[in-house]
Amino acid sequence: MTNKGAKLPFLPFDPGKIETREVLRKEAQARQVLAELKGSAPVIPNQNILISAIALREAKESSEIENIITTNDELYKTLTIPARPIDSPVKEVINYRQAIYQGYNMVKKNRLIRMSDIVKIQETIVENNAGVRRLPGTALVNDATGKIVYTPPQDYQEIRDLLDNFCKYFNDDEGSLWKMAVLHYQFESIHPFYDGNGRVGRILNILYLLLKNYLDTPILYLSSYIINNKNDYYTLLQETRKKRNFERWIMYILDGIEDTSKSAIKKIQAIKNLLESTLVRARERCPKIYSKELIELIFENPYSKIDFLVQKLGINRKTASKYLKELEKEKFLTHQQAGKETLYINTSLMDILTQ
Repeated sequence: MTNKGAKLPFLPFDPGKIETREVLRKEAQARQVLAELKGSAPVIPNQNILISAIALREAKESSEIENIITTNDELYKTLTIPARPIDSPVKEVINYRQAIYQGYNMVKKNRLIRMSDIVKIQETIVENNAGVRRLPGTALVNDATGKIVYTPPQDYQEIRDLLDNFCKYFNDDEGSLWKMAVLHYQFESIHPFYDGNGRVGRILNILYLLLKNYLDTPILYLSSYIINNKNDYYTLLQETRKKRNFERWIMYILDGIEDTSKSAIKKIQAIKNLLESTLVRARERCPKIYSKELIELIFENPYSKIDFLVQKLGINRKTASKYLKELEKEKFLTHQQAGKETLYINTSLMDILTQ
């Protein structure tokens, strides 16, 4: 099926151009490592520790691909102190993190992704409701040369038709990993919004893995892989548009799934080991204040403060302050002053999250 009068065909594409021997071999490898990742996630009983930390890292790295740069310290300070002035890059990263959670909850609730859901995710990221592009003139330009490298569909109805077809293919029963690569290519080629297309497309990747039951929680993202292989990402995307040969593009994405799954498995194991050793050491060194809930709190919130303990543990401010100071005394935390707020940082966890 093709989209009449448009350069961009409807999905699905010819499977003969997709399911090559090399792709199917790589698909099997990527599935195996992804299954290992899915199995490793439950070793951390409090999944909020994992989701919170990894989602924020993805938000930072996905934004970095769009040259939106900030630091982990600024991000965690802003999340810990909501009243703190927020600069534009930090705000955009936090919006992206919110969009990840939004998409995750949509897929959990509805078990599908709709065009309206995609629009809502984009609205959350860019903080406007311009929606699907209505005006012609959008083109993708080489930043170095100023040359137009790709002109996406221009007609509003055509874009909506392509998006509708995209959602139907996204939600159908076919659940291969190579299909995720094809969907990502198609979404970035439709380029349906004035802004935020790359970031929305990367969120759709994780939503696909959740929808097709490759993962139970949003803990795998390709942004770090794309950052490390950025030239290949754009070169292969454009090469696929020109030559309609999908093999190299799909192999790139499958390599990314395998690579980032292995990295995530190591990170999860490192967090598990640190959490377990911290529980043991805190019970030994701080028996008067120790509780499993307290230790999990400083893992779920690597930047903690008195208010967090008051709200989540149901204790008063004086007691919360005592707990945090005791944990710092025993070198589980280090404090940092941020204006009038005193923050207590789980530096060992931050080392794992940011390495």
